[in-house]
Amino acid sequence: MSVVVVPSPILVVPGAVAGAPGSPDAAVAWHYGDPLGEQRAAVERVAIVDRSHRFVLSITGAERLTWLHTISSQHIANLGDRKSAENLDLDLNGRVLHHFVLTDLDGTLWIDTEADRGTALLDFLKKMVFWADAKPEAADYAVLSLLGPQASRLTEALGLTEPLPDAYDAVPLPGGGFVRRMPWPTGDSFDLVIPRAQLDDLWTRLSTAGAEPAGMWTFEALRVAALRPRVGLDTDERTIPHEVHWIGGIDEHGAVHLNKGCYRGQETVARVHNLGKPPRHLVLLHLDGSADDRPAVGDDVTAGGRAVGRVGTIIDHYELGPIALALIKRTIPADTALTAGPCAAAIDPDSVPADDAPQAGRLAVDRLRGR
Repeated sequence: MSVVVVPSPILVVPGAVAGAPGSPDAAVAWHYGDPLGEQRAAVERVAIVDRSHRFVLSITGAERLTWLHTISSQHIANLGDRKSAENLDLDLNGRVLHHFVLTDLDGTLWIDTEADRGTALLDFLKKMVFWADAKPEAADYAVLSLLGPQASRLTEALGLTEPLPDAYDAVPLPGGGFVRRMPWPTGDSFDLVIPRAQLDDLWTRLSTAGAEPAGMWTFEALRVAALRPRVGLDTDERTIPHEVHWIGGIDEHGAVHLNKGCYRGQETVARVHNLGKPPRHLVLLHLDGSADDRPAVGDDVTAGGRAVGRVGTIIDHYELGPIALALIKRTIPADTALTAGPCAAAIDPDSVPADDAPQAGRLAVDRLRGR
């Protein structure tokens, strides 16, 4: 997918290499000269990643939470102050249109999402306001991410007098914006959502305090290894939440709450959860590192010459080597010999979700029938 590129000011950092032209990450650094070393820094020490190309919007008004609750997949009507969640916008058939992260802080709901989908999401939200006391609008804010177990050493550089937050919690930053902890792509992941005018200053302060620059290559490699999908890369126009690990409430690190009222696409969500099985599931592929060519996003995954899936993000991981996410037909055994685009591929068996348990709805039907 192509995006309008507005280069990040952080691209002037020595060694910065921009993302490939036309890619979702063309506006920010893909790496700073040592992509595998940058991944190790993010896992073992602390790294800072420029994700300032994310689209940020705000929603104000007394009904911002109860209103958004009725038109999206997550249970946020009673979301507390300084709390966060992942959320989805689905179409009428339950297919994923938008994935976004939200944080409520001091009377404002902040949302960040993919750069190329932000305008469409904002337009949809504005059209759905009607008479609700909710006002969605674009915000001139940017996102940086801190990754690594030594992130807690940077509280002074952030101007914080309290510890970094727990998962899906947030604390305000003294210059505006906030820091939010996420459970992925590593167990020590923090998003800084800040006024864009502070981007250079905060990057400099954190780098001086010991955060090592890492590109989006690092973020993507760790995300893929953690089996976290990215909308538009690891999803297609047919993807439903069950296929890509987005089912589950806030405490389960999902984006779809199964115990809430009506929203667009809910019928599909409930039907598949209670009575059916998703047609595909997201798995991790190990790619043949000796192959001259790599697959591209959207390429077929084949078994015996027959298409059985779709390739998503392809990346080189500092320990796992060349890997990819892929949507594969649920019925394909994990030990099936596969080809992803031009090269051989194998499913990581640990990435295959267990789906052999009977659904609650199916059990209820069987009880009614006396089985």
